[in-house]
Amino acid sequence: MEHNKFNAFIKIAKKLNDIEIIPLLMGSVGLEVVTGKSWDAQDLDIHVPGDKRGWEVPPETNIYNWNNIVDIMISMEYRLVDLHEHAFSKEGLSVEFGIIDTLPSFAGVQLQDLDMHNVGEIKYYLLTPKQYLSVYESSSKDSYRADHNNNKDIRKIDFLKRMI
Repeated sequence: MEHNKFNAFIKIAKKLNDIEIIPLLMGSVGLEVVTGKSWDAQDLDIHVPGDKRGWEVPPETNIYNWNNIVDIMISMEYRLVDLHEHAFSKEGLSVEFGIIDTLPSFAGVQLQDLDMHNVGEIKYYLLTPKQYLSVYESSSKDSYRADHNNNKDIRKIDFLKRMI
């Protein structure tokens, strides 16, 4: 498992908790925590509360508390590199924010079913293997991901099906 990326997430999660946001660790880093297997994570994917319409809303307003999140990330020496993707970068680490509220319509994952985890006093959500399977199956139908990440997604889907 990629401990450096997870540790970076925990530091960000602590700052988000300070403004009453409990983030969801998504993507390969979250999958590594859940499965105990390395997935060669390229970045950090963090989902936070936002407008459930997702991309239909302008990027500067579709994530709630966006200005506070930007301030937090800048205070941690990250720089905003792509507003549309809500992407930040620091020392080669890319951190992208997504909208937790899109999970029910995108993958059928209900927010009340998310598992809360703690590292000390720091709170965050993680998907279960079954929820990850739903997300990756939905993602694999997306044309962009099919063109760019399909082999990775198929490997993850196969692994999760065997795990479940």
